[in-house]
Amino acid sequence: MKKTLLLFSFLIIAAPTFSQTFNQEIVNTKGTANLTGKINFEKLNTAPYNKWFSENYDSYAPKEEIINAIKTDLQSYTITLFMGTWCGDSKREVPRFYKILNTCEFPIDRLTTVAVEADREHYKQSAGGEQEGLNIHRVPTFIFYKDGKEVNRIVESPKTSIEEDIKDILSGNYTPNYSGVTKMNTIIETLGTDYLSKNSENLVNEFSSISESLYELNTYANVLFFAGKEKEAVEILKFNTLLFPNEADAYVSLANKLVITENISDAIDIYERSLKLQKNEKINMKIKELKNSL
Repeated sequence: MKKTLLLFSFLIIAAPTFSQTFNQEIVNTKGTANLTGKINFEKLNTAPYNKWFSENYDSYAPKEEIINAIKTDLQSYTITLFMGTWCGDSKREVPRFYKILNTCEFPIDRLTTVAVEADREHYKQSAGGEQEGLNIHRVPTFIFYKDGKEVNRIVESPKTSIEEDIKDILSGNYTPNYSGVTKMNTIIETLGTDYLSKNSENLVNEFSSISESLYELNTYANVLFFAGKEKEAVEILKFNTLLFPNEADAYVSLANKLVITENISDAIDIYERSLKLQKNEKINMKIKELKNSL
């Protein structure tokens, strides 16, 4: 805890005042407090967040040889960190990340930390909208910038350890997790959903080698959907059923979104296709309910 307090003291010296938009706290329907928008180290060291933050910070011992290798070059970068105070991966990795930055004597004013929400209406979104346009589909996400341009990012969890992943990023030899999502985001942003729809069958071969699980694109589509990009999300979920044609959950996820967008007939068809792969009484009941609504 001693070293934790050292970084806290440094933070106070480096940035004595903050806007009132920092450290916004929300309480969900279960009475659990979480943070949203820009937050700082001081807030993470107050209850209830310090229970996991301080423990994981103090228990982590970065590899000294890696710290020595990255310490100097890291100073020329700026970093934006997206996390969820409700997220298990964030609770584990974010304290470790702060410990590494502190050990490297990284200027804390070159780090921006943003908390995103977990509820469906604001899924992976922050109160200040800092996530917009940055393809934040998993947390934590650590984005490294140099000269104002993104160099690379660590997504959800490191491939080796955070400090070793940072070393690989600085050396230009790093591919982040979920490269399929990165590829899909590029297609959606540059070529559009019509391109994806017309070229889905050809793209399946490209994605099959980089997508390990249906949940990669599924989570990405959920983020887009609840950010108001329903057309893009549905098209990606349709593609996901081609990529994972034998996975019932791929069809269920698509059908769920079709129900929300009131495409009831299509949703029934997709639900029925999922039942051919896996029996599910809840889906049977859902189909009956939807048919009665027509």
